[in-house]
Amino acid sequence: MSTVNVTDSSFSDSVLNSDKPVLVDFWAEWCGPCKAIAPALEEMAQSMGDRVTVAKINIDENPQTPQQYGVRGIPTLILFKDGQVAATKMGAMPKAQLQQWVDEAL
Repeated sequence: MSTVNVTDSSFSDSVLNSDKPVLVDFWAEWCGPCKAIAPALEEMAQSMGDRVTVAKINIDENPQTPQQYGVRGIPTLILFKDGQVAATKMGAMPKAQLQQWVDEAL
């Protein structure tokens, strides 16, 4: 399984109503750190696909959702469980650290 793109209009169905946890990456095309963590997120989507969905939302194309969740800088990663925010992390980090954070939050 690879990362899933979500939009303001699909966010509720894809993330809040998901039957498993969803890790949402708030990113933008011009963001260097966002591009730096993209391969790690893609790998996590494949290795952890049975436990968690990894979703990406472009904040330039979808301004409502980041505003709703108070996203002030990118990349911001928010882990949702049962439609609720379970954990939030801001900034790029190595894959091992990212993996550990998700494992602890699950």
